[in-house]
Amino acid sequence: MSSRRGVGLSAFQNRTALSSQYASHGASLRSTHASSLENQLSVFQSLLHNFALQHSDTIKSDPTFRAEFARMCNAIGVDPLAGSNVKGKSGSKGKGSWWAQTLGGDVNDFYFELAVRIVELCRATRGENGGLIGVEECRETVRKGKGIGGGMDISDDDVLRAVKSLDPLGSGFSVVTIGSRQMIRSIPKELNTDQSTVLEAIQLLGHVTCSMLEDNLGWSNARSETVIQDLLADSLVWVDAQAPEKEYWSPASMGLDDL
Repeated sequence: MSSRRGVGLSAFQNRTALSSQYASHGASLRSTHASSLENQLSVFQSLLHNFALQHSDTIKSDPTFRAEFARMCNAIGVDPLAGSNVKGKSGSKGKGSWWAQTLGGDVNDFYFELAVRIVELCRATRGENGGLIGVEECRETVRKGKGIGGGMDISDDDVLRAVKSLDPLGSGFSVVTIGSRQMIRSIPKELNTDQSTVLEAIQLLGHVTCSMLEDNLGWSNARSETVIQDLLADSLVWVDAQAPEKEYWSPASMGLDDL
């Protein structure tokens, strides 16, 4: 007869107590770790605030420095354009965005003024480009101030942040990537896959024809004609009817020499 004894109730109780201790210890470690990270983040944000005050003039005047500073803000969870001027529980409004609270209204107003100019530019050129304009073209036009007041010294990063600041308004403005270029779309209509493919081909080749699409993409003539006609209807491409075969060009993919 075996002398081994079965596992008693006390063994299960000990195991439960041990599991409870492990869980409690794990929760304590997570809490300590979270508290440590929160303290580090608070220190970083304080140092960032001091840095912003010390270099405020450079941030306001130098677009490259401003872009790098904004990226540094985002790296530690500070969104410079995040406004706090929404009514809170007490019914009172906040003091504005982090830019405004730290550097005064100048930088904050700069981005909103830039956003207004971008909206004006997109509306003015919508008939020419169908509501699709390159970020670099937008930057250069605003820099030179053609048709929209005086010029502004800005970078691509400034343009992208200004467009992003329009999101809460539900304005339909967004940034899309076609090929290797970032484009500002000022119409809510989405491009389908075929339309994006044609615009990317125009960006690479300068122009396309229906036969080029059929030969290189294996599309049928009906598919090529349908896509081209849709793009023409939205003014996203122009047609050159003087060529032996009609050629289609995108105003958004043309150079900046004529700006």
